[in-house]
Amino acid sequence: MPNRSAGEVGHAVALNALLLLFLVNFTLQPLTEPDFGWHLRTGLDLLHNGLPLPALDPYSHTMPDWPWVEHAWLTDAIIGALYASWMGGLGVIVLFGAVATGAWLIAAGAASVPRSARWLAATLSIWVALPYLGARTQLVSWLGLAVLLRLLSNPAGASQRWIPLLFLVWANLHGGFVMGLVLMSVVACALWVMRWLHAKRAFRFSPADESGFAQWDLRRLVLLTAASALMTLVNPYGWRLHGEIIDSLANQFMVDELQEWQPLSLATTAGRGYVLYLAALSAAMGCWYRRYEPVRWIIWIAFLWFSLRHMRNVPVFLVISLPLAAELTAAAFDWLNRGLGAAAMRHAMLAGAILAALLLIWEGPDHLHHVVQSGTDPARYFRTTSYPIEAVEWIRTHSAQTGARIYNDYGYGGFLLWWMPEHKIFIDGRMPAWRIGNRRIFQDYVALTRGEPVDLSVLEKYAVDWALVRRETPLDRALYRETKWVRVYEDEKVSLYVMP
Repeated sequence: MPNRSAGEVGHAVALNALLLLFLVNFTLQPLTEPDFGWHLRTGLDLLHNGLPLPALDPYSHTMPDWPWVEHAWLTDAIIGALYASWMGGLGVIVLFGAVATGAWLIAAGAASVPRSARWLAATLSIWVALPYLGARTQLVSWLGLAVLLRLLSNPAGASQRWIPLLFLVWANLHGGFVMGLVLMSVVACALWVMRWLHAKRAFRFSPADESGFAQWDLRRLVLLTAASALMTLVNPYGWRLHGEIIDSLANQFMVDELQEWQPLSLATTAGRGYVLYLAALSAAMGCWYRRYEPVRWIIWIAFLWFSLRHMRNVPVFLVISLPLAAELTAAAFDWLNRGLGAAAMRHAMLAGAILAALLLIWEGPDHLHHVVQSGTDPARYFRTTSYPIEAVEWIRTHSAQTGARIYNDYGYGGFLLWWMPEHKIFIDGRMPAWRIGNRRIFQDYVALTRGEPVDLSVLEKYAVDWALVRRETPLDRALYRETKWVRVYEDEKVSLYVMP
């Protein structure tokens, strides 16, 4: 490789620094994730009460006898520790920003291309992932997947022995470790299928044609997968953790109703951005991809299908496909360099970097202001959001006018556990698959809020005596018409009803 001039090195350093700034700007997000509140409450209570974790749900009045399994208990503890420290909410924001940045840079690092190509691909990819970022515990699993991807991409390295240990930590940080086991299983199945087809002379397969995944000894990979699966049993719940995950995934009503479990939709900004990414990736493959890598093809197809089937898996495919995106970015650089010439290419990159820097200067400060405010002065920040912080402040000063068993909308449950920890909630993001006897809390919630007409008997079923309801919803209008319910508070976001 020829030595680069000082100017070329300087341009590369400047470009990498700019790309890193973009990554940081993208990954630092306000604390607006609906589930963040209950993760924070769990973490704070865990720090205060210590282990063991509660055997039954401590946060709802509707399902207090549910045998609760918190699949992200260790992440919750880390969140709670950061929030309780001098860093407060800002520390939590930085944590998740670092996790997201780390996930994308580690995944991109699986490609043997120059750093600028890897970081540019990571920046473009994480822009597509923006709707999924924030203080979401799922980010921990994306990081775990990125680390696993790097380890699997280097089967000859001694680091492969760390894979079972990775799953030990991962299983206690987040239940998304299942996706890691799926990745290992897909790689093993792809290797077995390709070798079987090759033995039958039905398909040509030579590991020498494909680096990384195809170099694995199949028996060793299967043993590592089994050992990793066994390591996930080392958690406070044992096999119950796996039972909870299976029970949730098998709950068809939850899958049908929750937006993140829906198939990819072009009606959403997230869906359109992802389709644009897939189109760009496909076009780049058509221009510069000329490799024979059937094992990688099978992996890409499998995880692409997962992402199209359920929107929540879009970031998973972004991580899995990032090494390919980095390789194609490097190929595009080489093509442009040959077509334009080295000097013109440097000038074009400099112009692009200047434009990007101007965009960052224009948009970045306002975004970071909101991010910092959400971490340092969340009460003020939430006034600019749809969360009912004004109603919470009213409730704190008028507690005598409220009741004992609240109804809250699904998206408010975590928020209320954060801001009103003394109250047990009706429902939150932990509960879509929970059911005991005739108490199917999420189905009852849907009947109460989306039925035609709404089923107010659900409130009687759970002995609800006050309700915090989004304004101008069917439930809001139904309660307003009911003589036994009295509206005691309203603002632009919510109405508060009590039963005298």
